[in-house]
Amino acid sequence: LNERNIKMEKTVQNTFLETEKTGKLMRKFALPCIVSLLVGALYNIVDQIFIANADYLGSFGNAANSVVFPMTVIALAIATMMGDGCCAFTSINLGAKKTEKAEKGVGNAIFLLVSSGIVLAAIYLIFADPILKAFGATVNEETFEMSREYFFWIALAVPFYMFGQGLNPIIRSDGSPTFAMISLLAGAVCNCIFDPIFIYTFKWGMVGSEMCIRDSVYLFRLKTIKLKMSGFRLAAEPVKRMLALGMTSFLSQISIVLSMAAVLNMCRKYGALDPIFGQEQYAQIPTAVIGIVMKFFQIVISIAIGLAAGCIPIVGHNVGAGRNDRVLELMKKMMFAEAAIGLVATLIFELFPQPFVNIFGASGESVYYTEFAIKCIRLYLCTLTLSCVNKGSFIFLQSLGNAVGSTLLSLLREVGFGVGLVLLLPVWFGLDGVLYFMAVGDVLTFIAVAVALVHTAKELKRADLTAKN
Repeated sequence: LNERNIKMEKTVQNTFLETEKTGKLMRKFALPCIVSLLVGALYNIVDQIFIANADYLGSFGNAANSVVFPMTVIALAIATMMGDGCCAFTSINLGAKKTEKAEKGVGNAIFLLVSSGIVLAAIYLIFADPILKAFGATVNEETFEMSREYFFWIALAVPFYMFGQGLNPIIRSDGSPTFAMISLLAGAVCNCIFDPIFIYTFKWGMVGSEMCIRDSVYLFRLKTIKLKMSGFRLAAEPVKRMLALGMTSFLSQISIVLSMAAVLNMCRKYGALDPIFGQEQYAQIPTAVIGIVMKFFQIVISIAIGLAAGCIPIVGHNVGAGRNDRVLELMKKMMFAEAAIGLVATLIFELFPQPFVNIFGASGESVYYTEFAIKCIRLYLCTLTLSCVNKGSFIFLQSLGNAVGSTLLSLLREVGFGVGLVLLLPVWFGLDGVLYFMAVGDVLTFIAVAVALVHTAKELKRADLTAKN
């Protein structure tokens, strides 16, 4: 009887997700998630700011950082697939009052996060040189050596990074988004403090920029879920469902890796044919600049993804509770907010590109570096409004439990357009073609997304009417 009462108490704790005003819930859950993802994105870009302004590193250090960055995103992709998948799985089951299934999902997700982090770190350490070469590190010798040094320390930090990033959405699904945010902020503060000390004072170069580890004390104070040893034994049903639900989050991150691999290699190939960047002393500039601009893009997209991912527990719970009217209301508010975020970011980058270039040490570089950076920012980031709506839509469909539709749309944008156009457009437009793929891909994807959202809205209205009748 006591155990039954405990389960009932846990279930009641999250019922506010189907009664509280949707706007208030979005602010409560989305803001901490946005901050958490921004912190993850800013870790690397803060490193790059300090690296760019160190006179003994400069654009070579920037290029090396750009080469290594995709490997950090691979770790993030795996972690968010498990974390967001578990968040959606747990929220849907808690909404349907199936607490035991939710507990099993959390235990399995934690086991997968720990084991996959160790395996990925081992792969990075063993196959470092082939991996770096695949991402264009051989643009010149100095870039390659700096890449190897930086990658070694990134590889050692991977298991801790993955566990922290994957645990955050699980904490949000337990109804504690603020705790998830604070744990990441603590790490970000440490990173900003120690980066300049290690890079400028001790001259540790690329070594000094990855030093922070976050703890996981929240596992001992879960509110709606009780972890048991039996929950850590892998079970096919929750693992399969969580990975399916988390596939969109995985694709949204891994696409950056695939796209960056294509972009960096096209930079190396077509940069060598350019009259300016074909010269040895300027060869690293396209790699350094495009890597930086892709991180600006990731910062904005982190806000868009954070907004949508923060709403996963709300949407999932209301889906499980049969509150389709609230789900439709959340969809409308979320898409409006995504468009607003993208529009503001687009205006900032299009109107004021120079200050962003200066942050990354443009004053100490050639005029070719500054000119290419400004052009890159304006072309690459001109359709951020559509990018944000597209990303938000993928995750919204994921939170509904529509893993197939969400995954297909993600594959279309992230692999079909994100890689295919990068390889195709430079054939006609040379190095500039690498910059055009983002705008073309976002426009084509938005057409498909608009159709999917209209269809989803009709289905939600139909289901709501059926339930009322």
